[in-house]
Amino acid sequence: MKQTFSRVVVKGGVLSPAELKQILELAESAGLDTISLGSRQDILFIKEDDSLEIDPQNKFQLVSPEEIGAENIVSSYVSADIFPNTPWLTSDRYLYILEQFRVQPNLKINITDPKQRLVPLFTGHLNFIASEHEDYWYLYARLPEWEDTMMYPALIYSWDMAKVAAAIEDLLKEEPADVEFLFELVNEAVDSNNRTVDSPLEVPFYPFPYYEGINRVGNDRYWLGLYWRNNRYYTDFLKVLCDLCADSKIGKISITPWKSIIIKGIPENTKIEWERLLGRYGINVRHSMLELNWHLPVNNKSALKLKEYLVDNFDKRDISTYGLTFGITDYTRKAYYFTSIIIEKNQPPAELKGIKIRNTYNLLYAKNFDPNTQQYIVYVQEVDKVELPGLLIELSKMYFEQLGKKPEGSKKLTTPKETVKTEAYQCSDCLTVYDPIFGDLVQNIAPLTPFEALPESYLCSLCEAPKSKFVKITFEKQVD
Repeated sequence: MKQTFSRVVVKGGVLSPAELKQILELAESAGLDTISLGSRQDILFIKEDDSLEIDPQNKFQLVSPEEIGAENIVSSYVSADIFPNTPWLTSDRYLYILEQFRVQPNLKINITDPKQRLVPLFTGHLNFIASEHEDYWYLYARLPEWEDTMMYPALIYSWDMAKVAAAIEDLLKEEPADVEFLFELVNEAVDSNNRTVDSPLEVPFYPFPYYEGINRVGNDRYWLGLYWRNNRYYTDFLKVLCDLCADSKIGKISITPWKSIIIKGIPENTKIEWERLLGRYGINVRHSMLELNWHLPVNNKSALKLKEYLVDNFDKRDISTYGLTFGITDYTRKAYYFTSIIIEKNQPPAELKGIKIRNTYNLLYAKNFDPNTQQYIVYVQEVDKVELPGLLIELSKMYFEQLGKKPEGSKKLTTPKETVKTEAYQCSDCLTVYDPIFGDLVQNIAPLTPFEALPESYLCSLCEAPKSKFVKITFEKQVD
């Protein structure tokens, strides 16, 4: 039977209880009693026939599956205050930044904290990743025609992110082939308060977190994670949940890329009400880690069946997969992978089209089992379904053997390091550092340009103080 569905754009994966309730009522008016969640933190209306009709006179942006563009913005707002985070990147800061994006982008945009693991960093065309400098972001770009992700050679100011993203969309017709050309075009198109990249992005490795159930945060608050294994969330339950959010003075509800819902800031004196709600509707909130950490194509019954088969095998063999994530893909779907292990379904041979044959699969795993490396290694190819459980168990053992060790490709911890002294120049007004090693790409100053060679008209990239305001500093760093 033919299915129809529409996507409801949820900017940053965050919305108010009132907005969610209106979306639920919109779904019910279209004859639905469930909604589903998408991998880009959006909401899906799915119907088992082609009779899905939605009133277009509403304040929400609905996108049909055939429509090109109108991508949702992904953010790690959902992880703020409950998982490790960059200190300056608070929940409120996310909301202020998201508010700057007034026009729905056609490029996929990610706005993320590198210290969290719940939301992938590099699955967008434009990936803004928080730096250690307050209100400044790395930008890693992978435009639709690019093969690789490239780092933009400047840090982007929080309040410039929306206009930089809009400028890049407008410049796609110029077909920039690399990030340096893109940087030049953007600088010509918009005025922005960029900052020199003075250190590479560091993404710490943490095992993947448990994101379900009622969990304490702080002294008197809790957060709740909700997960349905079939990705069908009943509207009647969610409407009551929205009302309880309002009664508990909770202003925001978050959607994760793992097709689950997180509610933060539950007051301790209402915790019993939340437990009563879950019990009244028979909601299970303590799924096994074997069950939770999977990413499947939306509404793909064969992928769901394969997942159930594999989870059942893990469970029977009493296997631990703590910290690992799994994805199932097929040859019809081009994806940006963001799980530790990928189970890839192969395309049937063209000459056997129309003939029923057994499916075969490839297994890939991320380098160091860290999806943020963006590098995947083929483990096996063209294997039968019955071989998958044993092979996945082998991979999980590999993961635990290397867990906590120095990542592959890096120096051993015992390698002696030499301490060297390096000179740089620091603005006495705002403390911005000019390091001759890096130069100042914001002002077209090439790397390895001595401070003395800078023109007298040179100004601080951040506060525009004159060159005379810079003082020489010496600092020590260790090198291998």
